[in-house]
Order: sequence, then structure tokens, then C-alpha cells
Amino acid sequence: MAWTQRCLAGLLCVVFASGACAQELEKLEIASHQTGSFKIGSSETRFGRLEFVGGLAMSSTGADFGALSAFRFLGGGSNFIGVTDTGFWFAGTLGRDQEGRPARITDFRMRPMLDESGDAERGKWETDAEGLLVDGSRVTASFEREHRISSGELDTDTLNIELKDERLPVPVRELRNNRGFETLAIAPVGSPLEGARVAVTEKSLNKNGDIFAAVLEGPEKGVFYIVRNGGFDITDGDFTPKGDLLLLERRFNMAGGIAIRIRLVQGGKIKKNATVDGEILLEADMAYQIDNMEALDVWQDALGATYLTLLSDDNHSILQRNILLEFKLLE
Repeated sequence: MAWTQRCLAGLLCVVFASGACAQELEKLEIASHQTGSFKIGSSETRFGRLEFVGGLAMSSTGADFGALSAFRFLGGGSNFIGVTDTGFWFAGTLGRDQEGRPARITDFRMRPMLDESGDAERGKWETDAEGLLVDGSRVTASFEREHRISSGELDTDTLNIELKDERLPVPVRELRNNRGFETLAIAPVGSPLEGARVAVTEKSLNKNGDIFAAVLEGPEKGVFYIVRNGGFDITDGDFTPKGDLLLLERRFNMAGGIAIRIRLVQGGKIKKNATVDGEILLEADMAYQIDNMEALDVWQDALGATYLTLLSDDNHSILQRNILLEFKLLE
């Protein structure tokens, strides 16, 4: 997250200090209402290769709710776990209506992130967690201000997850302040990257202006680069079941406001030292129901259909919203 509203978030933490300033699990009630359309004032549902399924606008009286920066479903588009860029784990369940559209959030809970000693991370509102992936019983998170990638044992019941730092795949000198590893994703087994984890920065650029990224293990382990164009920065990503990398991107300026983009990079092109680009599946501006979209998860239903679910980061600002958007990927 690179928005100036983080200053406001810090002030809110001081003014509205809550029970989560301790290390206990916090349970919150989430109010939500369904979004009927994606394009404002239109009933259109088809957007290129994406079909809009539905959305939610979410709020809570809990002072810690918000700043949702990454999440992963734990199977079937229902139970999920995520991280905030203010230093919290969160988890819950996405309920659906009879048509399968997102309808409600239940069993929502939060807990401060713990360091290697099992203590709450110092300065929770400065613990800038941005990326997340789940691989079986292991969870990996990336942090942007104090650049690091850390992993630990998954615990969705208590969210008592102790993280240990891994070696960074990109030299720290190449990671820009507040523009570090924003995305973590894991390629499917049997795909070109054979189950390897991938980390992508938001806007740490090489001398050619391309975005630093890395494969964390396997035959293609090493740094690669993603073409940056159109003024968009990468906020999250995930792999399709076929092994292609979907990137969620965001652009913001005072003249045009906010815009988002989803780009597909073929998995077979991701190799050590390669520079890759991809097909744009979706681009949307303020004529659409979007906000500061920071999180993307790709999942399949029981019939094998592929879905993309997006979350926004409200920066704890009264000017922004926590929203969820969901699309079906059409082959």
C-alpha cells in the first residue's frame, strides 16, 4: 500500500485503540450488502473473458477491521484466511445465496501477527503485510516496509501463527521503500513451474523500468522481470489451474482517480532472467464498482469452473470502502 491515508490509519489506531492491542483473538460482526452490478448503472455481466458473479460492500464497528491486503480461500470459495497491512491475520467464511453469489461474511476473526519469538509484531500498524499464500499446512507472508518473506505453520482456528524469515530472493538494495513484495502465489503441480512459489514486487524496478519478481524454488529458481506499462502497479496475483499467472494491478492519480487491471502472464514464459508481459483481461476505472483493490484469489468450484475473487483495502479511511468482487473466468 502506497497511499497517504496510512498516516490516517496510524492516527485511528491511537485514537480508537481496541482489545486487539493485546494478543487475543478478536471476533467481529461484519455487516454486508450485495452489489448488483459491476459497471455502474448497467446490467452488463460479460467483460471480455470475465463474467461478473457478484460483490459485497462490508463494514464493521470493530476498529481493527479494514486494511485487507491479501487473502486465500482454503477450498471451494468459502473459508478464507488473510493478512492486513496493519499487522493482523484475519479469517472467516464467505456465505452465498441460492444463485451462488457472495452474500455475507460470517465467523470473522482477527489476531495480531506474531514474530519468531511468539510475540506480537512490534508496531502493529507499521507491520505492512502485503502478500499471502497457503501451501498445505504452510503459510507464507510478505512484508513491504521491513522487506521480508516469512513462513510458518497454518492455524486457522486460533490464528496463532509464528513466522520465520526466509532469505530474500532479490537484494534488499533493489527493493524500493513501500514498493516491495506485494504478491505471493504458488504454481499448480503439473504446470510449467511445478508447484514453485513466486514473489512479485509492487514497483521495485530494474534499470529498464521492469518490475522485479522471483521464483523461489525449482528449476527456474531466480529473478525474472515483469513489464510495467500504463502506470499500473502490481497489488496481488495468483495462478490459474493451468499454471498461468494472473496479476491484479492498480493505478491512481489525482486527475483520473483509481483504476484497476487484471493481466494474464503465461506460466511457460516465467523463467530465470526472463522479462515477461501478458494479456489484459480486464481494465476498469471509476465508472465501475471498484476501490483500492489489493487482493486476488483464484479458486475452482466443485464442477471445475474457475473464479477470481478480489478484495479492497480501505486504508481505514472514511473515503474508501471494503468491497469484494467476484468473476468467473471463461475459457
